[in-house]
Amino acid sequence: MLTHRRKPVSLCLISTDLPLWSVVETAATLYQKDQDRFHLLLSEPALSDFPESDSTPTVSTGPTAITSRLLWLEISPYRVIMTMQGNGQFSYRHQWERGMYGTSRYWLQNETDGSNSQLRMRNYTRSLTLSGRPIPEHLRLEYELWSQNVQLGHYILNLEIHL
Repeated sequence: MLTHRRKPVSLCLISTDLPLWSVVETAATLYQKDQDRFHLLLSEPALSDFPESDSTPTVSTGPTAITSRLLWLEISPYRVIMTMQGNGQFSYRHQWERGMYGTSRYWLQNETDGSNSQLRMRNYTRSLTLSGRPIPEHLRLEYELWSQNVQLGHYILNLEIHL
């Protein structure tokens, strides 16, 4: 059984109804937990490391950071959990399960007094597709994000693990 391997990955988040997209290309460590469960650990470059361009219509999804952020994905054919930790001011955790409502939580730290605030939303997983055997090569996750009764958009999370 595979224990862990270092692989290049592409992680892309796209909104289908808002002008929002983000792409991270980096190396990640893939850990196999059992036959169908994997953990993927990657370091997302700091937002200040991204080149600025007037011709690229990108929208930042978080505060400006000077350190990289750690992304940890727990992947199975039925459920995905993604946790971001890193710069001390902003972190999140999403739980998606095929055909079900999950949670999306965001933690924000106040710069002046160090207190934490939590924002909790719901997400509905429209589809979750994991392909590649024995090592996953592609994950596609389509979901809706909700705050109480207000829909905040449709999103696609696409992960490519290059073998």
